[in-house]
Amino acid sequence: MGIDQIAIALLGAAAAWLSQARGAAARRWACIFGLLGQPFWFYASWTTGQWGIFTVSAIYLCAWLRGLWVYWVAPRQDAPPDSGLGTIQLTPGRRA
Repeated sequence: MGIDQIAIALLGAAAAWLSQARGAAARRWACIFGLLGQPFWFYASWTTGQWGIFTVSAIYLCAWLRGLWVYWVAPRQDAPPDSGLGTIQLTPGRRA
């Protein structure tokens, strides 16, 4: 197993793990780990000629860059760190 495969596994897992964190402070690091893994994705798909994976890697690059923009370049200062999503409570209805 090459260094590119190890980097893809570790950085991809870290990005996925952090993207599901409860706190915004941890979630914001997901895009950093995702971006760090992208060169390895591009290299692995280019050297093996897997053009579908290469294309998907370009799409993921755009997604990780969006995260970089949202969390690091232009974060919103007016919103509390964990705002945006609420919970849905389903209460049992009355049966007629």
